Amino acid sequence: MFDRRYYDRLGRLRLAIEKKSNASMQGGRKSSRKGNSAEFSDFREYMPGDDIRSIDWNAYARLDRLYIKEFMEEKESTITFILDFSRSMEYGEKKKSELASELTAALSYIALLNQDRVMVMDAANPARRFFASGGKAGYRNLERFLESTTGSEPADLFGAVKSLDKMQAGLTIVISDFMSEDFITLDDKTPQSELPLVKMIRYLKFRKQSVVLLHVLAKEETDITLEGTCNLIDSEDNESKLRVTMDSESIGRYNAGLKAFTGNLKSICKKNGAGYHLCNTGTSFDRIIFNELKDLYEW
Repeated sequence: MFDRRYYDRLGRLRLAIEKKSNASMQGGRKSSRKGNSAEFSDFREYMPGDDIRSIDWNAYARLDRLYIKEFMEEKESTITFILDFSRSMEYGEKKKSELASELTAALSYIALLNQDRVMVMDAANPARRFFASGGKAGYRNLERFLESTTGSEPADLFGAVKSLDKMQAGLTIVISDFMSEDFITLDDKTPQSELPLVKMIRYLKFRKQSVVLLHVLAKEETDITLEGTCNLIDSEDNESKLRVTMDSESIGRYNAGLKAFTGNLKSICKKNGAGYHLCNTGTSFDRIIFNELKDLYEW
């Protein structure tokens, strides 16, 4: 999907994950569980049954009591991608689905190179999911999975999230245009706690996930160039039509609505402890990965 030089650049990055795994798998992240890695954590008093090789004899010489050294155990984390492959993601000269696949590929490569596990799920068909591990070898198979995806039925993002079970603490990244009635708030009457997006984030947080939303929009959606009278067709059902005249007044109302839409998503994420990034197909992928998403990485 990318050239070798680009993979080299991606290989210098590392995803930041607040919640560490306590799973039994070995990997490249520090767990809250104590183990035998080379990174020192703390001292504690010796107890019968402890490995005598962990005794700090220098501490014994100073304090005349036995202490052992504890080390942080290195574990894998799991990075979960919930992808919207619905028909609305097929819009744009550069399709939103193309950018979504590129984002998933790049971030997965970073994760796999750091010995994390990756799971990708089609939100329209939660049974269609792909697991990858094992560094670069696992990445090649994941790339083929992404290339085989096509536009499908409307995505049920929250339903897909609820279908996840036995989740270890990790990072979940939801990639979508969020263009459904579930996420477009038309009034202020619905309590925040009842909004599907709030429920989804809180559910993931309950499952010990760091949560990031990547909101993908097409350049044609953020920079309107249509003129005259147009028939707008709903891409999800390919039937619903809206006839509009694209004058300055209607474009102004659209831009105001779009600003409110993206602002509301960002505000909800901030209030509920989730990350939010707006990713535009008109922006260079290089800028998105290395600049706009820079707070996703450890530096």
